[in-house]
Amino acid sequence: MEFSADKLIMTREHRNINDIRTFTFTSWNDMLDHIDSNPSIYVAINAEKIISASDKLKALINNNTGYCDGFGAVKVLRRKGLTDTVRLPGCELWLHIIERHHKDWKFYIIGASPETHRQTIEKLKTEYPDINIVGHRDGFIKTDEDKEKLIADIKEKQPQAVFVAMGTPKQEFLMEQLKEVCPGAVYVGLGGSYDVYTGNVKRAPKIWQNLGIEFMYRFIKNPSRWRRQFNYAIFTYRYLLNKL
Repeated sequence: MEFSADKLIMTREHRNINDIRTFTFTSWNDMLDHIDSNPSIYVAINAEKIISASDKLKALINNNTGYCDGFGAVKVLRRKGLTDTVRLPGCELWLHIIERHHKDWKFYIIGASPETHRQTIEKLKTEYPDINIVGHRDGFIKTDEDKEKLIADIKEKQPQAVFVAMGTPKQEFLMEQLKEVCPGAVYVGLGGSYDVYTGNVKRAPKIWQNLGIEFMYRFIKNPSRWRRQFNYAIFTYRYLLNKL
């Protein structure tokens, strides 16, 4: 099915957050049912992205599907009247898609370091012996030739789902190129999700997740991220002044 932004707007409630169109989903099943009939690039919206996204990235998101990956985005949508909105983390989304479709979809896995990538593929094949991974490669796409080979392979294989873990905005712009040759696929950007999946990086405990402060746990574990915390401070300031 070819994606239609106009159809998506008509069938799914949304609001703009700092000029980023963000859609509301009320449960995993709600989102997965929507994904099944709306192939698109699914972009995780959180406080950092709301503040730091460039105009180019905003345009990409607004032509596809932004969803609430972070609790900050949820709070803004609820304030804007979409009170049933829930947080659906991208690091879980791809696994829900696999759980639902590992028997009938073709998957393409992209991203992470060579070792983490290898571990990811091995674990997926162990947990889902019948999964159809039609292609995969790590995230070290260094040359135009590397990218052209990947695009050609996606065009040939025509997977139903493509997962890309390369960090924002690199992964989003790559997915936009891949979508040109395989428009019927679902694309999900995953950042560091493969590291979490393989156990190389520990996710925040549930209590941190439930309180909406998972970003603080990541900062404590990796203080080198300190520059990125400014975006959360700016988000909080603008949220409190109702300027989002």
